[in-house]
Amino acid sequence: MTSFYDFKVDRLDGGKDLLAGLKGKVVLAVNVASRCGLTPQYADLEGLHEELADEKFSVVGFPCNQFGAQEPGSADQIQAFCSATYGVTFPMSAKLEVNGAGRHLLYAWLTDPANGHPGDIEWNFEKFLIGRDGRLLNRYAPTVKPRDSGLMNDIADAL
Repeated sequence: MTSFYDFKVDRLDGGKDLLAGLKGKVVLAVNVASRCGLTPQYADLEGLHEELADEKFSVVGFPCNQFGAQEPGSADQIQAFCSATYGVTFPMSAKLEVNGAGRHLLYAWLTDPANGHPGDIEWNFEKFLIGRDGRLLNRYAPTVKPRDSGLMNDIADAL
C-alpha cells in the first residue's frame, strides 16, 4: 500500500471503509482515548475539523485502548462520550491497535521508516498529517496541541 487512502478501516458506527470518503482531503489522523489527560484535545480537533471543512480538510480519530486502558468502552459508549462531551462530528474508526503484534496495517504504514516518520506510537493523541494524495507529510507528538503554530502552518501549507 502506498497511500493512506488504500487501507480498509471499519467505522466506529459499524460501517465499512472509513477512509474512502476522505480521499482527496488533507487529513489529520489521531489515535484517541476518552479517559486520558490529553482527551480535552478533542475540543480543538473538532474546531479544526469544522473550521477547515470547506477547504477539504478532515480530522479522523482512531480509538485505541493500548495506553493505560484509557479507551475501555464499546463503540456506542465511545461515540456517546465524544458527541455529548466534545460535540465530535469528525469520522472515527472502530477501536484498533497502533503498536505491537496486533498493530493495524494502517499504523504499520504510518510508522514505517520508508515514510520518514518511524517508531512506535508514544501515547494517545499522536498525530499524522496526510496530504490530498495520501502521502504522509508529518508526525506530531501527543503533547503537540491541535492549534500548535507548527502544526497549523503545516496544515495551511498542505491546503
